[in-house]
Amino acid sequence: MAYTNLVKLSVGTESVANLQDWQNMRRAELPDGLPRHVTRMWPKREAELLNGGSIYWVIKGSIQARQKILRLDEVIGNDGIRRCAIVLEPEIILTAAVLKRPFQGWRYLKPEDSPPDLSAQRENDDALPPEMSAALADIGIF
Repeated sequence: MAYTNLVKLSVGTESVANLQDWQNMRRAELPDGLPRHVTRMWPKREAELLNGGSIYWVIKGSIQARQKILRLDEVIGNDGIRRCAIVLEPEIILTAAVLKRPFQGWRYLKPEDSPPDLSAQRENDDALPPEMSAALADIGIF
């Protein structure tokens, strides 16, 4: 079976480091210590997501990182509404920056449309502006 990914805006996040800090702070409040994103909609393509999918984070207008999806948990809110907790691996993997227009909620992201991971040698490099990174990726340099 094939896999698919999700893409989601990380609203209010300034950087990948900021996303990591926020998730670390929240982990102490969670029963299993794993980061999660709670959404009202349950993904219909659950099996594909759990077959190796990741959530790609849009930060400041560009996809910059991803986290592997571990499982989907049912969460019932104080309002009685069923929600989906997308449970994630703690490790945040940096990706090549790809510009992404704003959208609401999450969207499916085909593996072939997903940006590649940055190599371990590049993880400590200063981030390029998203526009420059996208332009370099378009011409096959980055």
